[in-house]
Amino acid sequence: MSAAGDLPVDELQEVEPERPPDVPVDAVLSVRNLRVEFPSDDGIVKAVDNVSFDVFENEVVGIVGESGSGKSVTSMAIMGLLPRRASVSGDVFFRGRAISGLRENEIRRLRGSKIAMVFQDALTALDPVYKVGDQIAEAITVHDPQIDKHVLHERVVELLNLVGIPNPKQRAEQYPHEYSGGMRQRAMIAMSIANEPDVLIADEPTTALDVTIQAQVLEVMERIQERTKSAIVLITHDMGVVAGVADRVIVMYAGRQVEVGSVDEIFYEPHHPYTLGLLGSLPRLDEERSDVRLHRIKGQPPSLLHVPPGCAFHPRCEFAHVPDPCSTEVPELRAIGELSHVAACHFSEEVAKVQPDDLKTEAS
Repeated sequence: MSAAGDLPVDELQEVEPERPPDVPVDAVLSVRNLRVEFPSDDGIVKAVDNVSFDVFENEVVGIVGESGSGKSVTSMAIMGLLPRRASVSGDVFFRGRAISGLRENEIRRLRGSKIAMVFQDALTALDPVYKVGDQIAEAITVHDPQIDKHVLHERVVELLNLVGIPNPKQRAEQYPHEYSGGMRQRAMIAMSIANEPDVLIADEPTTALDVTIQAQVLEVMERIQERTKSAIVLITHDMGVVAGVADRVIVMYAGRQVEVGSVDEIFYEPHHPYTLGLLGSLPRLDEERSDVRLHRIKGQPPSLLHVPPGCAFHPRCEFAHVPDPCSTEVPELRAIGELSHVAACHFSEEVAKVQPDDLKTEAS
């Protein structure tokens, strides 16, 4: 038998790499040491810095953070949709198989069929000159070109009905401009689940929708997961959204993970000041007092061209010890009690003593 180094290039591509020891056997999607940089006239933009996580079957993982924290770039890197000028390093594994180094024609077989994505802006993601039903049908025929036309039409109607669009037969013949914002978002979800993928990445699926429509979209995603048992990566800036649907939460800031844990751990035992600040800014329906002012995190998110040294959050942090170590040493993610709960803060024990409601003040 020939050694791998003696195989022709085409056959060498088919050699299955060994699963790294730190990639769980039962993980559907694994990301390891992902870094993404973009060149610009002003310097290098460090969009994602050393991100690692796992997603398991029938699990919802929420990724939260402000705009510019690297959430969407992480998802685009997983899908292999970043522009060529982007410098990407690290590894992405689908069911233990490395996919980050695959050729475009190979990863195209996975994209949409095994790993699908709901894009952020449903209005621009849908082609305005094609009927919605035809666009969903195209997502199916790309991976199953031999499908019978009658079966295809029935499948499109079934998908529209599944995501809660009324009169699905009639709506399949309409154009995107004839849909409301919430219906367009649901149509995008129908398109993404057309091939029943193992992993569904939803990038800000509730942005620009009113609260009632947000609830309907999230209900649709829960219904889909119950039916397909797919894993969902939910990207959002709204902590309230992940509270109701996610199993685990990844909090990102300036391209880095700052805290990872279960929903209960993140919401009731936050150990990073950024997580604490986000929770303190959330209104609570069970708040008895009406004269309480929500917490505001001071300052602005940093430019990814010039990420602050040490902990990137230290210029905005009320727990920071400057100059050492917060402004000089980058904190590593370390376990907080349970191994599933990690935080990147030099003084996480101090942060844990404070509750989000303690940050709120009386309104003047």
